[in-house]
Amino acid sequence: MLDPRQVADNFEEVRAALARRSPVWSKELEPVAELVKRRREALGESEKKAAERNVASTEMAKADKKSPEFQKRREELKALSDEVKALEKSVAEIEAELEQRLLMIPNMPDPSIPDGTSEEQNAVVRIWGEKPSFDFTPKPHWEVGEGLGILDFERAAKLSGPRFTVLVGAAARLERALISFMLDLHTTEHGYTELLPPFLVKDTALLGTGQLPKFADDLFKTYKADPERGYDLFLIPTAEVPVTNYHANEILEGADLPRSYCAYTPCFRAEAGSHGRDVRGLIRQHQFQKVELVKFTKPEESDAELEKLTSNAEEVLRRLGLHFRTTVLCAGDLGSNSRKTYDIEVWLPGQETYREISSCSNFGDFQARRAQIRYRSEPKGKTRLVHTLNGSGLAVGRTLVAILEQYQQKDGSVIVPEALRKYMGTDVITRR
Repeated sequence: MLDPRQVADNFEEVRAALARRSPVWSKELEPVAELVKRRREALGESEKKAAERNVASTEMAKADKKSPEFQKRREELKALSDEVKALEKSVAEIEAELEQRLLMIPNMPDPSIPDGTSEEQNAVVRIWGEKPSFDFTPKPHWEVGEGLGILDFERAAKLSGPRFTVLVGAAARLERALISFMLDLHTTEHGYTELLPPFLVKDTALLGTGQLPKFADDLFKTYKADPERGYDLFLIPTAEVPVTNYHANEILEGADLPRSYCAYTPCFRAEAGSHGRDVRGLIRQHQFQKVELVKFTKPEESDAELEKLTSNAEEVLRRLGLHFRTTVLCAGDLGSNSRKTYDIEVWLPGQETYREISSCSNFGDFQARRAQIRYRSEPKGKTRLVHTLNGSGLAVGRTLVAILEQYQQKDGSVIVPEALRKYMGTDVITRR
């Protein structure tokens, strides 16, 4: 969430920054500015009346309780108290409306990212490896997987409907191998602390990371099984939600920053609005697995930590020998919560396209303000909001897709990347 004070004090600057995303945000910001103005006026009047009430209270205390003066002061005090209560109520109402407005406003893009309105204006910042060459026409992963008997889409649809898959035999083992490989790499070499968080969270956690209220249609909501619990739970769309909120409403020690966590979780997304997109294969599923990377940093260190986090995610693909490129997103293609994002895109020869396999983002203090995650540089020093960062390290299913497509052989088999062989116990996947 944007800082209301920053919006009020630097309105034109904030509006110009948001206009880089889309001109629509200039219009959406207007009511916010008006609410900030009304809040400031109401607070000023409330403070003025509170001061008058204090004076009246002092004067009443000095007066003889049996005198007309005392009665007069008491009536004045009551009237002023009623006015203060009414003004405080007005301030609370304005603040509630202001918060609801701000919850729908996206983050301001970082000045360093390119202008643009769509993914076509994203800029490639680096390319690793070369596209694999084949002496045959490479197949898309769903044909490779079905040919090997390791991806079962038909029975998954019988169980759960479209956009689900059963991984069979070597595919299930490969998914498990990838999870172990990623976690081992990030914890033993990159210095992340592994968490295994709950896969169900409260709405407050989703509010903290920005999925609510704006993206409610993409969430799977479970209903109260226990009426005494008093709240609903949601299946997590990504480990970013529970891991970021791990420190919600806390004050961290500056000496302990940055804090770096990694977590494996299943992820659940309704994929609202994606009908007709990527209907074949594993690209856009309602349930999938990810290893997530999350950092909490000091503001002055967050840009450098984003570069480290992105390199940590890229290292997974380098170790697996998978050709990829990294792009920096333009302002118009930026996620709502992010101020700067790198997309890591792996090459899929069977589909002749690059596919995003990780988005590594710096959110600045946008999420921390919602979740109230702060730090203190000194034991009794002033608190500041942390900066939060996250990225997939990596999306496991899409990594499996890339292996099936980049390592496929003419006879239908798939070579297992060397880094995974100790986890898989085999060098090649053949027909089961």
